[in-house]
Amino acid sequence: MPSLFSLYRKIFFGRKPGWDQQPLPQLKVSTAEVPLHSANVADYAEVCGFAFDGNVLPPTYLHVLVFRLHATLFTHEAVTFPLLGLIHLNNRIECLRPVTIDEKVRLECSLSDSRDNDAGLEFDVCAEVFVGEEVVWRAVSTYLYRTGKSRRARPPKASDMPWDDAAFWHLGDDLGRKYAKVSGDYNLIHLHPLLSKRFGFDRILIHGMWSKARCVAELMPQLQYPFAVDVAFKLPLFMPATVSFGAQPTPNGVTFELRDEKGRRPHLFGTIEYLSK
Repeated sequence: MPSLFSLYRKIFFGRKPGWDQQPLPQLKVSTAEVPLHSANVADYAEVCGFAFDGNVLPPTYLHVLVFRLHATLFTHEAVTFPLLGLIHLNNRIECLRPVTIDEKVRLECSLSDSRDNDAGLEFDVCAEVFVGEEVVWRAVSTYLYRTGKSRRARPPKASDMPWDDAAFWHLGDDLGRKYAKVSGDYNLIHLHPLLSKRFGFDRILIHGMWSKARCVAELMPQLQYPFAVDVAFKLPLFMPATVSFGAQPTPNGVTFELRDEKGRRPHLFGTIEYLSK
């Protein structure tokens, strides 16, 4: 696995000029077999709200390992813009079967499609996780490198999902640091207000992938493998905060949403779809 120390030295101290107006290069990175560590998984599960039984990984945990490969791609010299400041727009995870703590996994990650739009450069990072030759988990993360040429978009609206039975969670201002410790994602906007102000935010933001993981944890008792979890990240979620969560069944899965305490502003909208075996 890539060294976090080495990656963050490049992220924080490297100098990149910005997007060169060219399509992204086709890059791919992979690992040999990686062992899983029960203590790390247990810490992640506790921060994200999963009931870890000591055996089956939380469905979103493998993103923690894949994130190091994302960072490896972003720090490649052929990518001319920095990782800091990228906006995570969407994330899709396909959980093809339960992965257990005693298995060794092999990771592959690649930059694929990139698109120039009114907001900037939008692109996908694809990942697959193998046990032996079997693909057990895959994901697509869509990012935006903003160029500042677009007009301010209207704030997104919440869905028409009923909100009478919403659950409420309180997020302390130390949650960003806790998630960074268990995930390795030390983006400055999640750590301290003085650091987030460098990027124009008065308060700390929680990681989008924490929000996704917490929503999936809430739904775990009813999920059946194989399934896919798609989320769109909407409005930034500042801490401390109280948020509300709601879900409703669909013909082939679940629709869910994470909103502010009053249930008016959406932070995340997601769907779970059951896949054919």
